[in-house]
Amino acid sequence: MATFDEWLDAYDVAYHALPVRPGQQCPNCGHRTLRLVFTAPPGSGYGYASFWCDTCLEGIHLSRAPVPDGAEVQPLGLPAEERNRNIPNYRLVT
Repeated sequence: MATFDEWLDAYDVAYHALPVRPGQQCPNCGHRTLRLVFTAPPGSGYGYASFWCDTCLEGIHLSRAPVPDGAEVQPLGLPAEERNRNIPNYRLVT
């Protein structure tokens, strides 16, 4: 299993590539299926970042993350079942 620091390095690459979808390898399994989705109050400029691999379903969750222009953002005010529809139940790396 990849370390939290390895996931943070991958997050940094994905974050700075936005609005392009991450194309780098997953630090855990090596597949190129990383996803980065933010959940934030509309217009706030910050929120929660969910960053995971669709193949191995591992990843990290960050709070108070700046939301860059062009990022995929889900409104924080949606009910949880709607908000989490696009984010799988992935295993958090700590």
